[in-house]
Amino acid sequence: MAPIRRAIASTGLEVFPVNLGGTPFGRSADRQQAFEVLDAYRSGGGNFLDTADGYGDGASESVIGAWLTSRAVHDEFVIATKVGKHSQLPGLRHENILAAVDASLRRLGRDRIDVYYAHYDDESVPLADVAETFSSLVDAGKIVSIGVSNFRAERVEEWLRIAQDEHLHAPVAIQPHYNLVERAYEGELGAVAAKQGLAVMPYWALASGFLAGVVRNAAQAEKHSEFAARYLGERGDRVLEALDTAASNHHVTQSTVALAWLIAQPTVTAPVAGARTPEQVAGLVEAATLDLTPEELDALSAASR
Repeated sequence: MAPIRRAIASTGLEVFPVNLGGTPFGRSADRQQAFEVLDAYRSGGGNFLDTADGYGDGASESVIGAWLTSRAVHDEFVIATKVGKHSQLPGLRHENILAAVDASLRRLGRDRIDVYYAHYDDESVPLADVAETFSSLVDAGKIVSIGVSNFRAERVEEWLRIAQDEHLHAPVAIQPHYNLVERAYEGELGAVAAKQGLAVMPYWALASGFLAGVVRNAAQAEKHSEFAARYLGERGDRVLEALDTAASNHHVTQSTVALAWLIAQPTVTAPVAGARTPEQVAGLVEAATLDLTPEELDALSAASR
């Protein structure tokens, strides 16, 4: 059976519906662990990796680049990375972006980046200047397409207007904070994505591990993820109950169900989710083929409202 693929807007790039996040690589997952995770993801049909120059100040990019080279699979993978959070090259000034993209290319061992995100908005730099710099990278062949992460809806629209008015390459993808228990995206930003036909790659798709179902009280939050503690309470209990039911129905993990719900949402192309072990990868990959029933999707949505 051919691998499942989804288009990134009109770029010609086609990706697996689960975007493997590289946040742990070179930090909580060492090189050997990262290679095992990447091997498992590739074996499951995955071809879409997400990283940033700010993850370990380039450590994640370096690990991914070493793995791509060691497996000779550069051409098989769509690579997304971000600029703006490296300690030596913070922000979105023209000279910072130019230096950062070259550094990312070196670490990744590639001659191009498929999706290059502005990691965070930088209002100290005129957006027109940022738009022009990113567009010049497309013209130079260093990046294939432009993305924006953590931008407000009105700023995304402004960048798109600038690109149209100045005949620049426009962003085609956004990376918002969106999952079953973080649904603010469904307002203004989701409307912009739908109207403009943007590809959407939500990050923290498993809510810092809460949607994996392993954090159900304060003690578990302290052990597994202090960030997940914010979701404990009546609403969180409802969400976990709905996840438990669907997971039991399909004999899969809660993580798989949570990702499948996100994949099924309008405008979403490929949620970003990380893993530290090959066993965790299996649950992520399975989400690409899990068809939740309309009743299950409605139950999850209702529980998380």
